[in-house]
Amino acid sequence: MSTTQLAQYYAQLGDTVEDIYLEPDMDEDIDDMSIHLGTLLAGHTVLELGCGTGYWTEIVAESAASVLALDINANLVDIARERGMPEGKVSFRVADALDLPDDIGKFSAVLVSFLWSHLTKGEQEKMLATLKKRLGKDVLLVILDESFVEGFSETTARTDAEGTTWEIQTLADGTRFELPKSYPSDSALRKRLGNIGKEIKIERVEFFWILTCRLK
Repeated sequence: MSTTQLAQYYAQLGDTVEDIYLEPDMDEDIDDMSIHLGTLLAGHTVLELGCGTGYWTEIVAESAASVLALDINANLVDIARERGMPEGKVSFRVADALDLPDDIGKFSAVLVSFLWSHLTKGEQEKMLATLKKRLGKDVLLVILDESFVEGFSETTARTDAEGTTWEIQTLADGTRFELPKSYPSDSALRKRLGNIGKEIKIERVEFFWILTCRLK
């Protein structure tokens, strides 16, 4: 399953996963998305899927009522816990976003931060079906992910029979990973989310896109 390779890749990256945000050209877009996320999720009880090292968790926590942040990699969750976020407001859990625990709880919003594009089309469908089943209707879904930027983004290595695009990522030690990586158009996102979401809105800046909708 692609998520196994994905988990291994990010586990080995560790805290260097945030190095991408050191790109000076990203500063304005990061500021814009931080403000937008804070406004969207203000006062919400938030479930975050694929929290990684907690970079965006910390931003969301400033305005949300509470955040439960999940990641499949225990070492990344440990890094996130060290950020010193408000105790009692932010909690973390090691869990698979595609196989949510039965006792996950109730939330008014779910944030999928930079995980969507790393899922195959089948895994995306599984995630959406799980969210609809576990969280119920009218929950706010927020998906934040990367836009393709010429000269910055990796090129596609192949497209499989399902229509999932893949790219090659190489770690500093030379280890190579073939990972799903998609840069969906607005129309593709609306088609994919249309069955489970209503009031779909998509906004783009140069480096990022953000989609919001309400679960049906």
